[in-house]
Amino acid sequence: MPDEAVPAPGTPADAPAAPGGFTGLGVSPGRAAGPLMRMAGPPVLPPARPVADAGAELAVVGKALEAVAADLRRRSAAAHDRTSGSGGDDAAEILDALAMMADDPMLREEAEQGVRDGLDAAHALDAAFNRHREALAALGGYLGERAADLDDLKHRAVAGALGVPMPGLPAPGHPYVLVAEDLSPADTAGLGADVLALVTEKGGPTSHTAILARGRGLPAVVACAGITELADGTYISVNGVSGEIAVGVTEAEAARILDEESRERARLAATSGPGRTADGHPVKLLLNIGSAADLRPGAEGVGLFRTEFLFLDRKQAPSFEEQVAAYTEVFRQAEQVVVRTLDAGTDKPLPFLGLPPEHNPALGIRGLRVDRVLPEVLDTQLDAIAEAARATGADAWVMAPMVTTPAEAADFARRARARGIGRVGVMVEVPAAALQADRLLEEVDFLSIGTNDLSQYTFAADRQHPGLADLLDPSQPALLRLVGACAEAGRAAGKPVGVCGEAAGDPVLAPVLAGLGVTSLSMAPVCVPAVRDALARHTLEECRERARTATA
Repeated sequence: MPDEAVPAPGTPADAPAAPGGFTGLGVSPGRAAGPLMRMAGPPVLPPARPVADAGAELAVVGKALEAVAADLRRRSAAAHDRTSGSGGDDAAEILDALAMMADDPMLREEAEQGVRDGLDAAHALDAAFNRHREALAALGGYLGERAADLDDLKHRAVAGALGVPMPGLPAPGHPYVLVAEDLSPADTAGLGADVLALVTEKGGPTSHTAILARGRGLPAVVACAGITELADGTYISVNGVSGEIAVGVTEAEAARILDEESRERARLAATSGPGRTADGHPVKLLLNIGSAADLRPGAEGVGLFRTEFLFLDRKQAPSFEEQVAAYTEVFRQAEQVVVRTLDAGTDKPLPFLGLPPEHNPALGIRGLRVDRVLPEVLDTQLDAIAEAARATGADAWVMAPMVTTPAEAADFARRARARGIGRVGVMVEVPAAALQADRLLEEVDFLSIGTNDLSQYTFAADRQHPGLADLLDPSQPALLRLVGACAEAGRAAGKPVGVCGEAAGDPVLAPVLAGLGVTSLSMAPVCVPAVRDALARHTLEECRERARTATA
């Protein structure tokens, strides 16, 4: 990837268009160009009609919901089978979760009750989804984000009931740049090989669109105001680093951009070896995974094993034996694995936890805080991790999410070490933890900085709010200063400090993070070659100079 200057903190969503184009927030690196195609809109709900046969309308409701769930499961199977890129498993998990939402018996019962009250199938589905959406939106946080997912499911179900085409991705028969107001997880997860890049009016750096685009290696720009006003077929170029969209490029120019990007990707794919600066300073390049299926060659281990995927959508917690099997599968295939204990709670609802709704889930019982009410969940997980490590002889590290105080870190470390786990750490996701990094390191062996949540809590900006995307840009000086404080505490203690948030996979920020003193970067597998190359282009002193500039 061409060497880029350190960008200024994120461009607000209402930034003026660049000359001859638009400017948004680049969230997935790379360049692409081609004709744009806009997402098909939702179906238009016609006026309500009298119901002559309630039984027939009830059957339509059932068939519409079943068709939506079946379509999502078909997409999930296709994502599992996808061989290109490394985002297929994340996509499949999202699609499976959406299918379960469409299958929700309470939702179906409410829609059927609407029919019994005199509504036709389409209006009964619309009303049921709207009531569920309002209930979720009122809870905020992760549940509020799921409310937007319900909009997409509603549009699909209503389209099915009306017998009109489902809204979603265009199929022009040629490669194109996908433009939309926003993308649902189902649409983002189902992208085909004909999509060259993504541009949305809404969204932020930690949205589903951004995360899955990075996982697929697709250039992406979000928070790009006015982009949907362009006509289908307009040729545009997309820069996923700078966020710049050029309008009116010629076919020849588009072909040249695609050729240059293809050659650059081929060059990066040919690189190998550990992460190093130009003068040999090591910065480990690790992977973020949700299961063994996400493992890819070319990295130096796993920096973030998200174990919550094993727990999602379960009415009962996975058993000790089931957890041992899942951890063992990963440990046998990776040299070093950092396991994050269950990162869940009210903001990532798990039915078996039985946690009550909260007024502000982002500030409630989540991450390690679940241990305050259900300590047996963590105890079983630590037992399973320890057993899998013993069985495989793996270099297994373990870390707890959402740690705030040294006392929490000390208690977690005591319990993990009592089970024979040798390397114990915590995640830094709230400013209180970053400001006490030196105290935390008196209790644990390493720190891992989750820049996604650390941005949210540092700037008091909901990571899903489309109008605050610029505040969540990881190049913000305040955030980088907190990262630097953690790295300095690690240097003083002689202990490693890594970054495992989305910022770690950004080739522009990688030299900055290395210059701040970060010892490892953990990212989606597709990001490793570009980050390796970015580090190799700069000496450690050049990285430090970039860090000084970025935090000024």
